[in-house]
Amino acid sequence: MTINQRKTYSAKLSEVDSSWQVVDAAGKPLGRLATEIARVLQGKHKAIYTPSMLTGDYVIVLNASQVATTGKKLEQKMYYRHSGYPSGLRATPLQALLNKHPERVIQAAVKGMLPRNILGRHMLRRLKVYPGPQHPHAAQVNANKDLTEDSKPAKRVKAVDESRGRREKEEITEQNDPSGTRKRRSK
Repeated sequence: MTINQRKTYSAKLSEVDSSWQVVDAAGKPLGRLATEIARVLQGKHKAIYTPSMLTGDYVIVLNASQVATTGKKLEQKMYYRHSGYPSGLRATPLQALLNKHPERVIQAAVKGMLPRNILGRHMLRRLKVYPGPQHPHAAQVNANKDLTEDSKPAKRVKAVDESRGRREKEEITEQNDPSGTRKRRSK
């Protein structure tokens, strides 16, 4: 009796190729932005993802001072730190931290979504956050990649001709073209 054994793929250090991705944080919700950044830092967007290796990409976040929050988080959300001395607990509201150090807000959100070990600390070092639109990594950035663009075109299924009781489905695929028009294709 032979058993069909499949082997789990593990990436080798020589197979890992890290690229640089740029994210514009202007107007995006903090938590949703942090989850996408953490996914890219861990390398889960790649087919060669291996949990025990650093397979992720470098991420540059621009316009960190313009990140969006919902509700009353600007006044109510607190960031805590402790000096190590008695009565050394300090609390800073989100609004004050965004005004003084906006990059720390995104770093703290992403840090909470990464593994709490040495590998997670190495991943966090690959995150570069800047409060404005300028960054010093122009030579490293891969211009073809952008984290905010979806890899798949948007699809919608629409029912047509329901008056006769027969349903025909039409798949509408939005494609990026210079004219901005949609191309339709029937199934």
